[in-house]
Amino acid sequence: MTIFDLVLSSELTAYWETLIQDEAPYPCEELFPDNKKRGLDLKWIKGSRGLPVVLKVSAFDAAAIPRPRIGFEKLTAEMPYFKESTYIDEEMRQELNIVLETGNQAYIDSVMNRIFDDEVNLLRGARASRERMRMMALTAGVIAMSANGQSFEFDYSVPSAHKANAVTSWSSTTTADPLEDIRLLKEKIQDDTGAEVTRAMCDGQTWRYLRNNQKIAKAIFVLTQGVGALTDNSLRDYIKEQVGVDVVVNDKRYADETGNAVKFMPANTFVMFPDGDLGNTWFGTTPAESDLMSGNVANVSITDTGVAVTTVQKADPVNVETIVSMICLPSFEQADKVGILDTTAA
Repeated sequence: MTIFDLVLSSELTAYWETLIQDEAPYPCEELFPDNKKRGLDLKWIKGSRGLPVVLKVSAFDAAAIPRPRIGFEKLTAEMPYFKESTYIDEEMRQELNIVLETGNQAYIDSVMNRIFDDEVNLLRGARASRERMRMMALTAGVIAMSANGQSFEFDYSVPSAHKANAVTSWSSTTTADPLEDIRLLKEKIQDDTGAEVTRAMCDGQTWRYLRNNQKIAKAIFVLTQGVGALTDNSLRDYIKEQVGVDVVVNDKRYADETGNAVKFMPANTFVMFPDGDLGNTWFGTTPAESDLMSGNVANVSITDTGVAVTTVQKADPVNVETIVSMICLPSFEQADKVGILDTTAA
């Protein structure tokens, strides 16, 4: 038995799929469920309006009046390609060689788990990359990325009328009226599309502005002139009762290409959207999946719908390279029905 027998893509993906069952999902994994297609190009149709148009009255025995089609826009993009690799380092490889000579399976499994823990960081990175794109689409209407000499940008054409600023910055907790800002944008989306906004997302800082807002506190603690301990659950219930929006606070973070910790949900942003799926997380077919799975050059397995895990034997120095690659881009069919509120005043 050698490292080539132990470090296989199938073993790594099985380890990852067991591990991920105990981890909380990202918020947008539900909003943009996974799907898959062949190739690189992504095309979808987005309706320009969601309101039904009433039939025109007509006289009997008269020819039907042709109706022009409601405007549709075909969006096309070439999905970005992500790929990184890792090796078993020299120290770990030597330790594994020593362990293999003992034949102690428990010890071998312990060392292999340490190796896999290092390598699944690539799969965690792929998962974070997908969530970053979905959150960019949801909170800005645009995906823009640049790294490794490559750049990618795609605009989902969220209507400018559905991007608004607060009348008074929410950070001004004594004078701001955030519920009215929410109500106005919600009504605008419903007037334009017929869709009812029922859900929202913000980060912890924006949520603190809401919790500290004096107008909200006085409405809840009427008898004490706004003095009282406002819990997150009480605030969430009050907002839902007043404007019909259920708010999720998202403070999850990722490390960007420079290693800095960044929130998926940007500060000073309150995004609103209706029930149901907002789009799909589309995977294309990677070169590893299309060209290597049927050959003997490498060992390839697919996980997370369309992420390719490839393990390749290296002869000099003797090692195993693990490559994680994916072609991925969210579609955003419901972009017209999303409201993006900048909580700073215009």
